Amino acid sequence: MSVFDQRGQKVNIQNNAAGNTNFSAAGNINLSAVENRADLVGELEKIKDEVAKARDAEVIDAELATDVNYHITKVVQQANKPEPSKTTILNHVNTAKNLIKGVAGAGGLVTALMKVAELVQTLF
Repeated sequence: MSVFDQRGQKVNIQNNAAGNTNFSAAGNINLSAVENRADLVGELEKIKDEVAKARDAEVIDAELATDVNYHITKVVQQANKPEPSKTTILNHVNTAKNLIKGVAGAGGLVTALMKVAELVQTLF
């Protein structure tokens, strides 16, 4: 895992994929603890919550949040199938990531989705 020196940065919302988000005590994303598909689905639900928080904080607009949540929902649906399609899951993860990739303040969500893509490679 990479470590970044983030001192001096000013961000609206920061979400560290390793699990220590600062703006949600109940919904900490901890992708490093994911050991199976059920764990991944639980963390994806937390990512959806963080997207909603980013929308509420006006880091991303409502339409973009809807689009990102759509793709994350599709990942959850596919992951819950008896025989999920890794290709379909990765397509939706990458689309969600690319939608918010250039949004200032959403870098933590992008990082989390990148980690999700890595986990999909090993879990599916």
